[in-house]
Amino acid sequence: MPIRHMDFQFDAEQLDDTFFRNTELASAYFEALSIFLTFGEDLVIDTARYHRQFVKDPELKRLVTALIGQEAIHSKMHNEFNDVLAQHRYPVGLYRFLADKVFEHGFKKLSNRMQLSLMAGIEHFTAVLAEYMMKNEDIFYESLDEKQRALWMWHMLEESEHKDVAYDVFQELSGDYYLRMRGFALAAFTLTFLIPVAASLIPVMRKPRNLLSPSYWKDVKRSLAVLAGPEEGVFGSTIKHILDYTRRDFHPSDHDTSAYLEYYKEKLLHPKTGLLTPYLTKEFVPGKRA
Repeated sequence: MPIRHMDFQFDAEQLDDTFFRNTELASAYFEALSIFLTFGEDLVIDTARYHRQFVKDPELKRLVTALIGQEAIHSKMHNEFNDVLAQHRYPVGLYRFLADKVFEHGFKKLSNRMQLSLMAGIEHFTAVLAEYMMKNEDIFYESLDEKQRALWMWHMLEESEHKDVAYDVFQELSGDYYLRMRGFALAAFTLTFLIPVAASLIPVMRKPRNLLSPSYWKDVKRSLAVLAGPEEGVFGSTIKHILDYTRRDFHPSDHDTSAYLEYYKEKLLHPKTGLLTPYLTKEFVPGKRA
């Protein structure tokens, strides 16, 4: 599980604001997710760093270090991408201000135990999203925005790589089922309510005329289908996987993505043909520490 340093050099002129399935609203969900996840990544980093000192297993402690490194690069790259969004009338400044207040006066006020549970819950949702994206890779090629494609495919690869780590730390240091469920509920509220609400405002804030545009309301209908549809929707088709977390004996490895990881590492990181190769500046694997 290496820490990969990336340099995407995002270009505002190349941004596709209908990147996800050629939709405006569904794409806005992922743009809102990009803005808010930088704060979530930072919370995960702080939580993982605090709890790492209590982890006894040297290998798990090494993986926590790798998790911290991967999440730090995620936050940095998405912040750079968000700066490009701001140039396209996305409410990046406003949402950063709101997220800062929510995290400072909300999530960061939670107990350390609850923050650890929330971290495990968030990582479950990102693991579900990563598996969905890896199973439906054609989605990424419906747009010509190569750098946004690379950003999300890289992020999904690494979320799947470290999907066990936060859960294993929670189980080693707590294992309290009801605490785990509270963290899951809070993560679900954030990712399936707060972020969708923020996303729903983006198309109207960017283009107020959308409120009166029949074509936009057609886009809303299609966007809801690609996000929540029971057969192919991002969350609609993965609801069983999401709720699998509520099993007492659940473990992230119950959903085996090793074949997808092997395929995507070859596709994305091949030295000559990898999609990510032009943007990868260096990588290293943390060693074990006492």
